[in-house]
Amino acid sequence: MFFDKPIHDLTFEDVVAFCKKQIPEGKQLDYKYLLPKNKEKFAKVIASFANALGGTLIIGVNDDKNDKPCPPFAGIAYHEKIRNMIEDIIQAYIDPVVFVDINICVSKDKQRMFVVIDIPQSNLTPHLVGKLKRAYIRTGQSSRPETIVHPSKLPWLLDHREKSERLRRILYDKAESHFLNYLKTKNIEPTSLSVATLSLVPLYPQEPLVSYHQLPELIRVCGPEPALYPSMKLQAVQDGAALIDGERTSHRMWEFNDYGLVMAKWDASHTQVFNGHESRAIDFAAFAASTTRFFSHSIRFLEKLSFGGPLSFRLKMNNMRGLRSFLLQQNATVLEDYIRMDEEYTLSQLSSQLPAILQNTLQATAWSLGLQLPQKQWQEFVHQLIEENFNAD
Repeated sequence: MFFDKPIHDLTFEDVVAFCKKQIPEGKQLDYKYLLPKNKEKFAKVIASFANALGGTLIIGVNDDKNDKPCPPFAGIAYHEKIRNMIEDIIQAYIDPVVFVDINICVSKDKQRMFVVIDIPQSNLTPHLVGKLKRAYIRTGQSSRPETIVHPSKLPWLLDHREKSERLRRILYDKAESHFLNYLKTKNIEPTSLSVATLSLVPLYPQEPLVSYHQLPELIRVCGPEPALYPSMKLQAVQDGAALIDGERTSHRMWEFNDYGLVMAKWDASHTQVFNGHESRAIDFAAFAASTTRFFSHSIRFLEKLSFGGPLSFRLKMNNMRGLRSFLLQQNATVLEDYIRMDEEYTLSQLSSQLPAILQNTLQATAWSLGLQLPQKQWQEFVHQLIEENFNAD
């Protein structure tokens, strides 16, 4: 994602400002001045992005010999049917169809426009183009921005996805092991805690999205606020960096990985007196606030990495059975040992649909903990969470 806002919020002026940054074409970015007359060639660009890392295509921009945007940045003449034309090309020339986001950014005088097309990294590869059913992948090379994958090599493209899935599991497991090692340094037995885990990671990671040397600065800008977690210290780990809580009674860790993984783990339980007896409990409002901040930090981090592909989201809670759960005026005894939720999102969805995604996540988790609220109360609860915890500094 190359812009600082969701694609459907972009304006004509936003695209002009982006072009002035002089970002060259590459593996995830392409400029076209006009919609090409060769429809199959245009479809090849779309499919090659979907078969690789995903990307953004901007129509209405000339590029120079260095593949950078070339002024003047005036877009092209407004054409009300261009969206339908693009969708028709995708439908006619790409199999299976690639689902893209299209925004027509119109000038204030309604005479000019840019067309911004966001192509997600696909989980339906290989996408084949034209009558010959050729597969292409985006290379980012100026001489050969797209390269053909011969039909005999299509199993390689499928295997490439499988390797990405294995890499995703490795990244996840390594982050999990870092937290366990962190607990060992504090002489804490993991089974004595009720650990909540939230993670977002590219569904098909292929290569680092940023140099690990840049992670400390990115964490400073995008990570948890020092005022909220004053005892957390930066710790280098392989392919990433972690923030670990140094307090003896607090067990919390964030990890940011150069492949795009964000993971937050913490002990979600505390001791509370109930009917005159001490018992372990979970304050669901506090858990919900931490979840909202997790989405806030993750969205900012992934925006900085310009990642536009699908993301794997996971929520886990373990050692939960017997805890008292509290939310507003409700309380319950948790019967589940273990809670897990897996979803797939894009960064665009997280940015534009966060209230609904957050409500679905929290509502399903609360149900598993024995807690229920009326739908209207959930909406008010989530609205307040976002107001208080999203992008809060």
